[in-house]
Amino acid sequence: MIRAGDILVNEATGETIEFVETSAETRGEYTLIEVEVAPGGGVPMAHVHPYQSETFEVIAGELSMKAGRDTVVAQAGDVVTVAPGQVHKFWNATAYPARFRCTVAPSRDFERFIETMFALAADGKLNRRGMPSPLRLAAIANGAFDDSRAPYIPAWLQKAGLASGALVAKAFGYGPTYDRQQPQGELVPATV
Repeated sequence: MIRAGDILVNEATGETIEFVETSAETRGEYTLIEVEVAPGGGVPMAHVHPYQSETFEVIAGELSMKAGRDTVVAQAGDVVTVAPGQVHKFWNATAYPARFRCTVAPSRDFERFIETMFALAADGKLNRRGMPSPLRLAAIANGAFDDSRAPYIPAWLQKAGLASGALVAKAFGYGPTYDRQQPQGELVPATV
């Protein structure tokens, strides 16, 4: 379970997230995170949140964003709000880190989705674009369907494909969530 102050790193996407206020603290009304995006980093694909809004407040650097049909370059002090159902994506096109705060409202399962994707990254299970294998993606996207979807493809068609893919993924041991596999520590001989 995510707690305020927790920091997650995704080397594949160049994102570092610190949780400022969690769903548990806000009774699910919102999650507030602070994000640093490394040069060249960003979310791997445009997406839509059917029932959630996101408000991005840039703290430092420049954040390039696709918000609906517009492409925006937001700078420190700028605020960009993405309404539920609006296609969006963000990335850092500069040579310097970009930092922003993002409020996701309502929280729904946002935190668990982020935990899953960042745990996969930590275990080296994402490609260079920051995406898991197609089967694992089907399982995760099917489980998170009410929170995040691909744009432009009709929802019923996505759901049909993802549900089928998730069944196959389950046969391979992939589910809608993923917990980091903790590396085994070295054994140290006991001293007598």
